[in-house]
Amino acid sequence: MTEKAELYEVIRRPIVTEKTTSASEHNAVVFEVAVDATKPKITEAVETLFGVKVKAVNTVLTKGKVKRFRGRPGRRRDVKKAYVTLAEGHMIDVTTGL
Repeated sequence: MTEKAELYEVIRRPIVTEKTTSASEHNAVVFEVAVDATKPKITEAVETLFGVKVKAVNTVLTKGKVKRFRGRPGRRRDVKKAYVTLAEGHMIDVTTGL
């Protein structure tokens, strides 16, 4: 078991968009996680921090785009999202905060 501070480094923030709101109808919650986070680490973090049972974790790594910043080319950061499906009867309300 890891420390609570390390678990907060794994789970960065919840993502609230139209797509993630529709995913919540299927008992799933979406979090931005650390790029080097693994599925077992994400499962442990969610179960420990929120006190719920995780059924499955799917991850998506979105590569950062090249954009222009003040006339010069720059690069946005890479983002890893975790779609966490919760077991029946468990729920996380991300709109109220942690």
